[in-house]
Order: sequence, then structure tokens, then C-alpha cells
Amino acid sequence: MDNTIEKKKVIFSGIKPSGELTLGNYLGAIKNWVTLQNEYECYFCIADLHAITVKQEPKDLRKRTLDLLSIYIACGINPKENTLFIQSHVPAHSEASWLLTCSTYMGELSRMTQYKDKSQKSGDSISAGLFNYPVLMAADILLYNSDLVPVGIDQRQHLELARDIANRFNNTYSDTFVIPEGYTPKEGAKIMDLQNPSKKMSKSEENPNCYILIMDKPEVIRKKISRAVTDSIGVVNYTDEQPGVKNLINIICAIKGVSPEEVVESFIGKGYADFKSEVATIIVNELSPVQEKINELLGDKKQLEEIYKEGAAKASYTANKTLRKMQKKIGLIPR
Repeated sequence: MDNTIEKKKVIFSGIKPSGELTLGNYLGAIKNWVTLQNEYECYFCIADLHAITVKQEPKDLRKRTLDLLSIYIACGINPKENTLFIQSHVPAHSEASWLLTCSTYMGELSRMTQYKDKSQKSGDSISAGLFNYPVLMAADILLYNSDLVPVGIDQRQHLELARDIANRFNNTYSDTFVIPEGYTPKEGAKIMDLQNPSKKMSKSEENPNCYILIMDKPEVIRKKISRAVTDSIGVVNYTDEQPGVKNLINIICAIKGVSPEEVVESFIGKGYADFKSEVATIIVNELSPVQEKINELLGDKKQLEEIYKEGAAKASYTANKTLRKMQKKIGLIPR
């Protein structure tokens, strides 16, 4: 009889604590992570080292790091079943990043779209961290022998670079890393800007009516949805000709797990006022228990500390094994 248990595939993902999270982050990333945790071995990090590529206010960074950890847990990610950790608490990330930097070419990094965009705005005063951070991202992924990495379109180029670096290291020093694949959730929800539905929802917009934050109060959510851009057609339909309405339908589908056709059918003969009111109620009902749990967790700093320390110990165990293998193959004397 075959007693071998099939090993779960490893998924790695992280979010920077550089701003408050939106409904788009919740529905597009974290809600999907919750479903992944039963099927995969998951490493979810709070990428504070990535956040400091842009200057942060220290007290805000500390606060947002704990906020983000609370959000992960409140949304349903189980710290007992997954490895939840703060990136800077695992020194192997910084060490491996340097070792991989020495196997990465300047040309590759200068071709990264995000670097090109930011360097056009900042010129020579752009930080070396913004140039090099795709290597740190590669280290994040490769240290855990990640099979899969959930990535949006904007990060796909960075994953390709991580694969190139891993292949180059393997070819130079013999097989060391698993070559990661991109993971696209079965029903990934891409939530768009409420005022400009051709753009992805982002906290960086100056107009707060463009986005909904996970921590927005019910009355704020209702106001923002009532102001969301629709059109003059006046009929709830799921079509590219009505991008504002389509975006609101996508929000309902992502929260309730229903199809766009079912949503459209439920609003036959109803106008946009009824439609928006229902969208707002669905969002409030989804986020209220999450907000309650977040506030409860933030009120118990000792429990949060236990969670992130335990997570760092678990992450370090795996990461250090990979790091030692890298060091040995490169020719560094073991310490």
C-alpha cells in the first residue's frame, strides 16, 4: 500500500504596508488567499522592506505593518495553518537579495517598467532601492521554494525576472531553486476606480471617492457608492459599453460568488438608485465583521506579537535552509 502523502505546492505572496488597503486589494488579493490556504502551503508576508524604497514616516510604517497583519487574520487567513510574517524579521531576505544581486544584470533591472516610469519622474535622484527591489522580490519568492506566485499584470515582469535569476543561478551553481510559476486565481476580481472605471482602484488617487478602504465606515461606503460613475443608459447591464455599472456588478460577484447574469436578472426593471443602494449594503455587510475583528486584534498587541514572532521563526527555518545552500554553492565558508 502506498502511504506517501502528496506534498502541497508552495504559494508565496506579500503586500507592502505603504498605504491603507482598498476594497480592490481585499477582493483582488486577500479574499483569494483565504481560499488558497486550504489547498497550498502558504507564506504570506508583510513586505516592509519593499515599503522603504520610498521614504516612510517611521511611526506610520510601524502602525500600518500591524494593521496589515490584523487585516490578513481578520479576513480569514489562519496563522496556525499558514506562515504569516514580517519580511524584515527574516534576515535571510536581505542576505539572499545581495547574493542574487551578484547574479543579476544592470540591463535587466533598467528594463523594468515600474523603474522606467519612476526614473522618468525622479531622474537621477531615484533611490538605488527602487532600482534593485525586483531582486529582493526574487529572493522573497525563491527562499521558500515557491511553486506559485499570485501576480497581477503589473508584477508579471518581476516574476519573469525572478525566474531568469533562478535559472541563471541553477545553471551556474547546479540546481538550487524551484522555478516559480505565476498563479491566476480562477475568478480574480479586478476592481476598478469608482470615478474612472478604466483604471484599477488605487489608494494613490487624490479623490477619496475613487476608492473604498477596508476600514471605511458604513456611511462613507454608502456615500462613495452613491457618487460612483455610471452612465445615462439607466439599465443595469454587464457590458463594456457601461464600464461603471460593470465594475459595480463585479464587486457584487466577487463578494457573493454569483455570476454577472444573475446580478443583471435581479435588477430587471430597477434603476441605478436601487442598484447602488444594494451594492453599498453588500459591501457594508462584507466589511463590517472584518473591521470588528481588525479592531479587536489591534486592541491585543501581545497576541499580534506572538503571531508575528511565531511566523518569523517558521519562515526563518525554511529561508535559512535555502540561504545556507546558496552560500555553500557560491563558495562562502559556512558560519
